[in-house]
Amino acid sequence: MIRVALWLSCVLVALPSLAVDVAGVKIKETTNLGGQTLVLNGAGLRTKVIFNVYVASLYVPKKAANLSAVLATGPRRVQLNLLRTLEGDKLVEAFNDGLKDNNSAAEMTATQAGRAQMTTIMKAFGEVKEGDVVGIDYVDGATTISLNGVAKGTIAGEAFNQALMRIWLGAQPVQADLKKALLGG
Repeated sequence: MIRVALWLSCVLVALPSLAVDVAGVKIKETTNLGGQTLVLNGAGLRTKVIFNVYVASLYVPKKAANLSAVLATGPRRVQLNLLRTLEGDKLVEAFNDGLKDNNSAAEMTATQAGRAQMTTIMKAFGEVKEGDVVGIDYVDGATTISLNGVAKGTIAGEAFNQALMRIWLGAQPVQADLKKALLGG
């Protein structure tokens, strides 16, 4: 009995350090952003028609069950592990569609400059290949977009990042089961 209890204790202590596997992509349980440790809130698979497009993961300082809680947490990261090759234009188009579906006309107007910067940054990617990782980090009031760990541009403003977060967590998310997965469901 004591051995079983000891074994269970060891297993439970080891669990937080394990990686999550989504569609063959290993997602770390924690990451560091702006000098702060963020925890994996959730991860899921984005599909379109019959194709696996990417694995999305959401990192926040503490677990959050809805969009409001995510936005209230401070630094955050959305990580997209690409499962297929896409042209930068297609990535921009998908982001813009998600923004239009989840933001009011006033929010779209308020984020116009940020959206233009994002378009320039992502088009400069050229082609994103299967296995590439797009990072969207929000810290200190700005969103940094990276490709394979290399920052490609920073866009100032909380409103822009909130608009981006609605792509996955808004009222009409890009994919309902992905939203649920990102929110830990």
